Amino acid sequence: MIGSFALMKQRRFLPLFTTQFLNAFNDNFYKMAVVMLATYAIYTTPQDVAWFNALVGGLFILPFFLFSALAGQLADSHDKAMMIRIIKTAEIFIMLVGAVGIWLHNVPLMLLALFAMGMHSTFFGPIKYAILPQHLEEDEVLSGTGWVEAGTYIAILGGTIAGGLIHPKIAIFGIFAVAIIGRITASYVPPAPPEKEAEGLVIDRNVFRSSWQIVNGTMHIPRLFLAILSISFFWAIAAILAAQFPPLVKDTLGADNTVATLFTAVFSVGVAIGSIIVNRLLKGHVSARYSPGSVIVMGLFVLDLWWAVGTWQHADASLMGWREFLSIRTGDRIIFDLLGIAIAGGMFVVPLYAFLTTTVAKSQTARTVAANNIVNSGFMVAATLLLSVLIGMGLTIDDTLLMVAVMCIVSALLAWRLHKACD
Repeated sequence: MIGSFALMKQRRFLPLFTTQFLNAFNDNFYKMAVVMLATYAIYTTPQDVAWFNALVGGLFILPFFLFSALAGQLADSHDKAMMIRIIKTAEIFIMLVGAVGIWLHNVPLMLLALFAMGMHSTFFGPIKYAILPQHLEEDEVLSGTGWVEAGTYIAILGGTIAGGLIHPKIAIFGIFAVAIIGRITASYVPPAPPEKEAEGLVIDRNVFRSSWQIVNGTMHIPRLFLAILSISFFWAIAAILAAQFPPLVKDTLGADNTVATLFTAVFSVGVAIGSIIVNRLLKGHVSARYSPGSVIVMGLFVLDLWWAVGTWQHADASLMGWREFLSIRTGDRIIFDLLGIAIAGGMFVVPLYAFLTTTVAKSQTARTVAANNIVNSGFMVAATLLLSVLIGMGLTIDDTLLMVAVMCIVSALLAWRLHKACD
């Protein structure tokens, strides 16, 4: 075993870490650029903005639901390094389509590229976890997994800030450049042939049948069932919050895109902080004992956010920037609530992922992650669809926060059952 920081100097880890970092960065760079363009330049009514943001979330997640089973099978049965290079090559062409869509303000093209990026990440996701046990020693896998998780959240933050602050027509060149750099770093990932147990695995290309078989084969294991269900409720909550940030900021709080970017950045930083805190508390031991309390605290912060937003008053018709927003006392309170939600959320979800990556055979890791992605994406798509319907029926943007608070209670009950069953 080598030190945690020394892993970053190793070819068996650094190229993979850099490639997955750029992957997450570009996903969020492009998605946020599209959201900001639609929110502040294409659509004018609050209902259209809210609907578009919900659609963006649903379209990006839909491929995870449809193609995760196929992605897991391919990752377990083929050389993972070769697959990474194929996937990153495809990203370059996807970003070309997305760039044209942004340049022309063509919503169908932008959404097509967004769906394709979701598919690209669907196939990359299982690989980045399943490849670690092949390239790292057994006592280095948790450290490597921690770096991947931390890198993902930092990349989300960076991509969100870039997409929120850079003018969309300038962002075109950025997203294309990141895709090219990601393909270059992918070429340095060492070979990762399939485990012997997975050699000759017959690929079922029927996405519905294979999805059912992978989910059914994973969810019958009690600890995995409870962990995946708990994680799914968390990501459904995150999908609702992410979809509501831009319209909440613009139409309810009367703020501009810098505040919307600040919201998402605070949320990303908070999840990373929560991940660090719970890892320190657990000291490397896989346990869900802090998860039930964490999500209850998360729900309390959501309730306070709902109250703060409901009492918000902004008389000026112009959109305020982040400095003016933070100068308002309630603005500080809203940011504090968001940070609390994110920290508690990180403490809730990170230990649950450990159940998926440390309690199954190496030859099945990708398919286990794929099963989790299928169920997660199903919950997220359902949440965004429900959100769209409720908004269409007249539910206000800020009142959707009450729905999130109720979902936190359900998540706490599931996490409690997991804790009692496995700890």
